Amino acid sequence: MRIALRIALAASAALLTLGVAQAQEKTLRIGTEGAYPPFNNLTSDGQLVGFDIDIAKALCDEMKVKCTFVAQDWDGIIPALQAGKFDAIVASMSITPERQEKVDFTHKYYNTPSAIAVPKDSPVKGVTKEDLAGKTIGVATTTTHYNYASKTYTDSTIKGYPSSPEEQADLANGRLDAIEDDIVVLQQWLDSPDGACCKILGQPSPQPVEIFGPGAGIAVRKGETDLVNKLNAAIDAIRKNGKYKEINDKYFKFDVYGAES
Repeated sequence: MRIALRIALAASAALLTLGVAQAQEKTLRIGTEGAYPPFNNLTSDGQLVGFDIDIAKALCDEMKVKCTFVAQDWDGIIPALQAGKFDAIVASMSITPERQEKVDFTHKYYNTPSAIAVPKDSPVKGVTKEDLAGKTIGVATTTTHYNYASKTYTDSTIKGYPSSPEEQADLANGRLDAIEDDIVVLQQWLDSPDGACCKILGQPSPQPVEIFGPGAGIAVRKGETDLVNKLNAAIDAIRKNGKYKEINDKYFKFDVYGAES
């Protein structure tokens, strides 16, 4: 009887342990745009792919949590996070003081510069305010690029777009004189048949930290310090163990992390 009782108690304890483990299994819901290749893009069959996606998966593996992804239009991505639609934004979001009033950030996980692209036959010779005076510049709204263009190119017409593909299409079709975006995003487009029309004219200089921030970080809801700390530790870990480089080299020929900060 005592043996049977011990077996029953052991079985109950095992079931209890299993139940606790299942209850502790967590899912991290990641919000991303899906319209910013090569960082994040939604394929024709509905799959989210890109550098941001692979980095998020590597961080979830490092944190030992399950990862799920939610595609969200850029303009509404912070409100969606605040409303609880997902737990973190991994969508090439630059860390800026304005955004830090609404969300908390990890430290950066990459940092690449802004650039200006124009048609190959453009008469524009440079990227200064004077060079682009009187021109129409396309930029994705609610981005650091849009903020910079609006504050810098005050003698130009700044036309906002929901995302990068729309501005690229209008430049290719002659409806814009120039566009401003991340240099990696622009270069990938220029290397495609759709971007054969155009070229990178140059990088605006200086690129002030107060506008562009120190790089792209992962955004979470205000006050979720524990999640920020775990994500920071995971970023540091994949930088050290080679996983970051593996993902980086899949997409780029240079280190997009940028200078240590």
